[in-house]
Order: sequence, then C-alpha cells, then structure tokens
Amino acid sequence: MMKRLMLVIILCYCCSIATAYHIIGGEVYYETLGFNALTNNYRYKITMKLYRDGDFVCGTRQGCLDIFENPVPLYIFRGSDGSLARGPILFTITDRQPLRDTLKNPCLAPQTIYLEVAYYTEVVELPAISGGYYVTYQRCCRGENLTNIEASETEGSNYFAFIPGTESRPGNNSAVFVKDEALVICAGLPLQYTYTARDADGDSLVYYLCDAKTGGTDRRSDAQTVNPPPFNRNVRYLDPYNGSNPMGGNPRISISNQGIITGTPERSGRYVVSVCVSEYDRTTKKLIATHHKDILITVFNCNTRITAQINNVLQNCLDTSSFAVPIANYSTAGFTSTFHWTFSDGTDTITNSKNLFYKNFSDTGYYTYKLVVNKGLPCTDSIEGKIFNYPGLRAGFFVTGACAEKPITFSDTSSYRYGTITNTSWNLGNDPPSIYNNMRNLTYTFNEGKTYSVSLTLQTDKGCTETVTKNLDVQKVFAFAGNDTILARGQTMEMKGQGGTVYLWSPPEGLSNPNISNPVLTSNIDRTYNLYVQNAAGCEGSDDINVKYYEGPEIYVPTAFTPNGDGVNDIFRFIPVGIIEYKFFRIFNRWGQEIYSSVDFRKGWDGTFKGNPAKMDTYVWVVEGTDLNGAKVLRKGTVTLLR
Repeated sequence: MMKRLMLVIILCYCCSIATAYHIIGGEVYYETLGFNALTNNYRYKITMKLYRDGDFVCGTRQGCLDIFENPVPLYIFRGSDGSLARGPILFTITDRQPLRDTLKNPCLAPQTIYLEVAYYTEVVELPAISGGYYVTYQRCCRGENLTNIEASETEGSNYFAFIPGTESRPGNNSAVFVKDEALVICAGLPLQYTYTARDADGDSLVYYLCDAKTGGTDRRSDAQTVNPPPFNRNVRYLDPYNGSNPMGGNPRISISNQGIITGTPERSGRYVVSVCVSEYDRTTKKLIATHHKDILITVFNCNTRITAQINNVLQNCLDTSSFAVPIANYSTAGFTSTFHWTFSDGTDTITNSKNLFYKNFSDTGYYTYKLVVNKGLPCTDSIEGKIFNYPGLRAGFFVTGACAEKPITFSDTSSYRYGTITNTSWNLGNDPPSIYNNMRNLTYTFNEGKTYSVSLTLQTDKGCTETVTKNLDVQKVFAFAGNDTILARGQTMEMKGQGGTVYLWSPPEGLSNPNISNPVLTSNIDRTYNLYVQNAAGCEGSDDINVKYYEGPEIYVPTAFTPNGDGVNDIFRFIPVGIIEYKFFRIFNRWGQEIYSSVDFRKGWDGTFKGNPAKMDTYVWVVEGTDLNGAKVLRKGTVTLLR
C-alpha cells in the first residue's frame, strides 16, 4: 500500500504552468443518480464550483491567469489505501454566474465585491468499495496578499469530496451549501450571515470552521501536481490565525450548528475561511461524510464621516424667466443616505441621491434653506444656506470691425429682468490687458493682427456676477507692391502685388489693368506707384514701388565710395539696367585676393574684410550677367575706397 503518490500531469490539455492567482475559493460535491445494475456501478453527478475575483487582471504579468481554466482535471482516489482509482477526468464548465454585492448602508462608505462562479460537472460511474472514494481537484496558487495565509501567492488549494464506501452508504448525496453570493463585511461592525447547507438524504448536519487544505505544490512550474489522501496538509496560517480562528475579531468569527456565521471583524483585509459541514445518519448517529468549502471574505474599512455640504450662498442669476433654482448637493454620505431639504417658503422635499434637482419658487426673493443628511439616524449632519433668487441676467455684446490699426467698437447688449446692472468691466485680452469700467459702448484700436479673448463682466444690485467671453480675430493687411526696380527704356515688367483680394494701383498710367494684382507695366517714365489692398474682411493696406528707367541694357558701377557711416555713399554696389540674371559680382585687392563676392545688387560691399574695415585703396571689380535679350554682359573696373 502506498503512503504517498505524486502524479504530475504532463498532458496537452494541461501543459500550462500559469499561476492561478484568480481562484479564491471552491468546493466539490456530488449527487447519486442511481445504481446501474448492468455495470454494478453507482452513477454520480459530480460538481465542482470555483470562485474567482472578477476584478483581478494580470496585465502584462507573465504566467498569470485571470480567467477560468477549461477544462480542468479531477482525480478519484480510493479511501482505503490512497491509490488512484480514476483520473485524470476532464471536467468542463457547464455554467458561470456573476456574484456582486454592494454595501447599502446610509452611514457607511459604499463598497462593492465582484466575484464569478464557474460550475464544472461530469457524470461518473464507480463500484461500491470498502473505504469509499475521494474526489479531488488541486491547484497552485491562491490569491495574492491574503491576510491570514503566509506567502499566499505560492500556496496551493485542495477542493475535495468524500463518497462513502460499502460499510456506510455508497448511495449518499453530499451536503450542498445553499448560498452562492458575494458578501460585504465592514471592520468594526457585527456580522450575522446565514451560511446553511441542504442535504437530500435528510441527514443531521453539524457546522464548524475548519482548516483550509493545500494542494499541488508551492512551485508554480508544477501547478498541476496532485497529492493522494489522506488530505492532512493545511495552508500555512499567519499568527494568530488558524482554521478555527480565520479572521480574528472581537468577538472572533464563529459558526453555529445552524450554519450562522457571527462575529465582529476588526481588521480590514482578505481572508480565506473554510467551512465544514458533517453529515450524520439520524438513525445510527454515525458520521457519513464531511463536506468542505473554501470561501474568501473581504473586510473593508467602511468608516465614513457623514458631512452635509451645499452652496452656503446660492445666487440664481440664470438667463431665464423661471423661478426654479438648481440645487446642488456636495455631501459625503453613505450608499443609501437620504437628504431632507427644508426651504423658508414653507416647503420641504426628500431626495435619495446627490443629483442636481430644481426647487420651484412662486416668485423672486431672498430665501433660506437647510439640508439634513440621514435625518433621525445616529450618522446625521446638517447645514444651512441662503438663496438669492433673482434670475434673468443676460450678458452679451457685439463687435463692429475686425481690422488692426482701425477703430473697433464693442457694444454691450446685456440686460437684467429682475434687477439692475450696476457695474460693467471690459477686458480686451491684450498684453498688458486694457480694462475699461462702466462703459456701455467702447471703441479701441488694436495695432497687431491676432486673436484676442475679449470679456465683459457684469455685477448687479442683487449680488449676481456674470462674464461673457468671445474670441476676436483682428486682421492686419500687409500690402506689398514689390521692390524698387530699375528698368531699361522700353523694357516691360509684370507687377507682383500681394496682400489681399481687392487691388488698386495708382496712378494707372502705363499699367495694363490697375485693378488686378499683377498688371503689366509699359513705360519709359520714372514713377512711384501706390498699391491699395483690401482683404475679404474689408481691412486695408497700401505700399509703394519706385520704378526708374535708364539707357540699357547696361550695368552701372560707381568709381568711388566712402564707407564712413554717415549714411551717404556707404555701400559700393552695381546698378543693373535690363539685366535679368546675375552670374557674379566680385571685388579684389591689388594683390588679387578676393575680398567680396555676391550676386545681390541690393546688398553691395560695405568696405570691410573679415569683419574689419578695409584700408583706403583702389580695388578691382568684375561683374557678369545676362540682359533681357539673352546676351552676356561682362564689365570690369576699379573703385576707390575713401574714408
């Protein structure tokens, strides 16, 4: 006869080595369906229930399970010698249900438990034998951070049932606990919970708190290892807890012979509680079997300081002609707290939630009101407030104009049906802010084009304050007529106006069409042209361009310049006439060293070399370009630098 048998499942259906942190309790029970005379076997409907924490998720944790495994293996051992009779037998889920419970107490903070239960069921035939059978499911590991079990995340579980043998009652039906529900428990409050079982055979039932059994192994890689009976390996309880004192308390948790759990838990946490119910034959008084169930009881700190909280002063200034006032409730209360409201107009009301509600008054006026939370209970609190019910305040304004550097007018359209507006304040949203008080209409000129947040704040003789804000998009037109230009006589040019949607050139002489952005200029007369621009919002701008004519095509270069900083003849540059492309413009000293190079005729040489003033001397220049006829133009010469 073997004293101990270790069976390690290495099958494809259970090759997972995941840690079942999510399983928090369970039980195995059975029902005898009858005797099969053909096989000389009893038929048993075996059911296993597993409970999981419905809120537990593994996230990215490797090897962790947060679902019910399906299928799962159960084993049947002979009770006489602990040898294996059947197994593994794969049990599949036949049903699953959510279990929720929320603390519904007007004096306590609401707490919610969410569990799930899965039912695994199979029908098995077994011959009646001496010593009976043990049906077991063993699995590592239990939930994390259990208060009464040491290193609970590595502690295994063993859920089992005993089927009596020929010396007792092989056709027995096991006791079954009636309730499947989550249970909310609060630290410091007396607990009374009915946890009774039923027995189809009418046996006498005796309840007691018992040791939770471990199973499998504490090594997660061997999570499916199974141990044979006798099942005398208990979980490792942390001091001062044990099977008969799983939660402590004052008085500590206990269960009566009627299956009623009582006690007053003192410490919040998560506790494994094992409840055993033993069946006794009412005639012979002999023990038939003991049914064992693990449950997880979570104890919350449910203390709540009930606090009534409302607006101490409530100004009803809403833009409406109705006298209904919105009443807000900011109280700290229990799950089923009631709220008793009393108003000085002689009315009162009771609400069951903190949702906003409307109190209807018959007229405007000054009122007082009072809130009492949980009136008549020990956990009560109250507060009083004032209501100024003078609605009908409408804040508003409109804006005329939207152009920078032009006056913009702000017109106040505000009104107050049941009072008087005593003060207005404009904030134009610029930096630093421009503030104007007590002006119904305001005219202001913004210099920059951007979006301004303009607000108007009102104050009334009834204590109301209201602010309305609008974004004002101020636009600024940047007209551009082009760079000043030198042309060869007889040379045409397309103007390139920019900045708007409406264009007007003046004078119109020499232009193909003065009302477009890019008219063609044909003239030989020096002129300054003005471009007027308007955008879609009606904002305006203007710019000038100077056009001069020389004989050409040619490149004109002065013979001397004086870079002394007096603003006269400080830059040496060439003047192109009829030149459409510049290849280079270079300047050399008398030793042939290049000291300046550019093709931008507008920039020119400022008389410096490597950041220092060049000495007075004569310098050689060379410039090359292409004229409007496509011919190359190359010019060379000297220039004298004078200071």
